[in-house]
Amino acid sequence: MRRVPIFVSLVLLVACSQEPVRTYTVDEFVADTELLTRTISECRNNPGELHDTPNCRNAEAADGKLRLQNMRKALGG
Repeated sequence: MRRVPIFVSLVLLVACSQEPVRTYTVDEFVADTELLTRTISECRNNPGELHDTPNCRNAEAADGKLRLQNMRKALGG
């Protein structure tokens, strides 16, 4: 009989938990500049909570990669 309240409590906890945030790779951010722009904006607007998240780190890496690619093109490389 004790198992029923415990089971119900567990079901409620699982139902109320947030969905996991999808982690994007650097290549996915490079391919989708709109996603990259939105993610960088969110990360810079809330650096205290989001700065060390995988998506923010990957977005910053993708931004740096795109900047280097654009500089190479501008220099004729």
